[in-house]
Amino acid sequence: MLTGKRIRLRALEPTDLVHLTRWKNDPDVIENLLINTPSSINDEQRRYEELMKRPDEEHPFAIELNEQNQWVLIGTTRFHTIDWKNRSVEFGVCIGEKEHWNKGYARDAVRLLLRHAFNNLNLNRVFLYVFETNERARKMYTATGFVEEGRLRQDIYKNGRYLDVLVMSVLRNEWQDAEV
Repeated sequence: MLTGKRIRLRALEPTDLVHLTRWKNDPDVIENLLINTPSSINDEQRRYEELMKRPDEEHPFAIELNEQNQWVLIGTTRFHTIDWKNRSVEFGVCIGEKEHWNKGYARDAVRLLLRHAFNNLNLNRVFLYVFETNERARKMYTATGFVEEGRLRQDIYKNGRYLDVLVMSVLRNEWQDAEV
């Protein structure tokens, strides 16, 4: 478990899948995700079982918020396929509970995950893909040390239009461990 002042990252559990299903069927939540079709609890169960067969570092984390001394699930984050030879990993983050948007919880989760990547896993580079239209996420990633390193032009077709996808990364020697 990775714990900060306001949030913690813990292993995702099967009981969390009902929340993931609800989030993945909310048009506002999936606006900036690579999700285009409805998801059922059975779909989420299959995905979860497949993820659990992969190495520990690829397992998804639940993002929980401490509300009145009780931990409440608000989102998820995870690494995607760690490249151990090159010490690099892709990651993603999603705050699914909309009432917790724009409060800095995703930023806190990213900082905890970066601390884990650089201090515990000895990685050198963490990168992500973000839609050009996701200004809120782009600002948050920049605030946590990520820099834009490339653009995949008209890479994604979403909601009737082609979108550029930005590649952003942070290197160990650029990263500043911030108090979370």
